[in-house]
Amino acid sequence: MTILKPANEVFEAFVDPAKIGNFWFSSSSERWEKGKTITLRYEEYNAQGVIEVEEIEINKKIVFQWGDGHTVTITLDELDDSRTIIEVKEVGFNEKDDEVINQLLDNKEGWVYMLTCLKGYLEYGVNLRAALVK
Repeated sequence: MTILKPANEVFEAFVDPAKIGNFWFSSSSERWEKGKTITLRYEEYNAQGVIEVEEIEINKKIVFQWGDGHTVTITLDELDDSRTIIEVKEVGFNEKDDEVINQLLDNKEGWVYMLTCLKGYLEYGVNLRAALVK
């Protein structure tokens, strides 16, 4: 997805606990840095999850593990000082699981929604997170 902001602003939206609540989780326990364990909360659903930050390349890449051994790689490709392409890739699904297709579809839907919320927040200053009822 293309975000009409420079890569540093897109990057900071993820790693800065004061910003992530504007588009994804309601809170993040601390700034995302390599080697840190971060607790992410969804206040609306009284839920939380933990991620392990494996790699950070400032303004370019974030890699973390979550769930049952899933690895997420978020890459930022700055086209110029006002456009960044963001790509999210998640691996670690069990291909032999009878529900893998449903898991992949649900997963894709979640990432598209998060990216849409990110775009709304960074480009228009609107908070769309937690508006989707499933």
